[in-house]
Amino acid sequence: MAPAYPEALDTALDGVDWPDWLERLRAATDEDGYAEPLGGDHAAIFVEHAPVLLVSFENFASVRETSPGAQPVSWELSRRFGWSSLSLICRSDTWFRESRVYGYFDRLVDEGFFDEFEQVLFYGAGACGYAAAAFSVAAPGAQVLLVQPQATLDPDLAGWDGRFRRQRRRDFTSRYGYGPDMLDACDRATVLYDPEIEEDAMHAALYARPGVTRLRARFLGPRLDRALRRMDLLAPLARAAADGALTETEFATLFRARRTDLPYIKAVLSRLEDDGRLWLNARLAHYAMRTTPGPRFRRSARAAYARAAAQGTPMPPREEID
Repeated sequence: MAPAYPEALDTALDGVDWPDWLERLRAATDEDGYAEPLGGDHAAIFVEHAPVLLVSFENFASVRETSPGAQPVSWELSRRFGWSSLSLICRSDTWFRESRVYGYFDRLVDEGFFDEFEQVLFYGAGACGYAAAAFSVAAPGAQVLLVQPQATLDPDLAGWDGRFRRQRRRDFTSRYGYGPDMLDACDRATVLYDPEIEEDAMHAALYARPGVTRLRARFLGPRLDRALRRMDLLAPLARAAADGALTETEFATLFRARRTDLPYIKAVLSRLEDDGRLWLNARLAHYAMRTTPGPRFRRSARAAYARAAAQGTPMPPREEID
């Protein structure tokens, strides 16, 4: 029987600001690990439990918004799979471009910290996905799971991405700098992205290199990580990635969960409406109404049949929509 996971993972951390949150973490991890500030804007939280280590990079605001107990997502996965966890938390979107963070990973390398684990998985999304790629070089042979990561914000390489103009002043060219290059030491990396978001697709293209699998998660939008959690896909994806088994086939099997995800169905329906694909528009609206009755799908079906009639366009048999 596997040992019970550390009591620290049951600690509620919600309802407090950054300093008090860190103080609670220090108290909670006192027996099983540590919570260490890395300057004023970053912290490292380690909870030891098993020979599999999840290294996650997360944003404090996102943690508070998405976790009922304001716990890092790494704790959620650690409870589920019995892993050890090392959570790197930023107070705001910094892309973890901070000398104290560099120094922390230098120290872990010097101490042989990652050598103590049989498996190591680096995970992050967005700006934190960039950081997971950049610092994975500290643990050669690690597995890496990146969700909508940037490759860099260096304007010489990514000047086409206008979403983070203020952050271009950060140094992305020195140590732990260019995300794709830092993956050279990993065993296997997976990049998930929504190709409908042009900038994300372009960043994903920069990660195209041996040992990196790029997987398309179309129509899940700018917060792909939250969509994966909503569909309970993040955990099985992380499990497969940790085992080095997250193939295109495995992802396609898991991604079938989107077929019953209402926000995904609405996103696809909107695209079909915009593109005037009336046959598919009607079929999808009818499919949705079988399980999710509501005016959104009924209106869409009616409009599709009305446009088709005006255009003389053949359509599938009309189901009951009145």
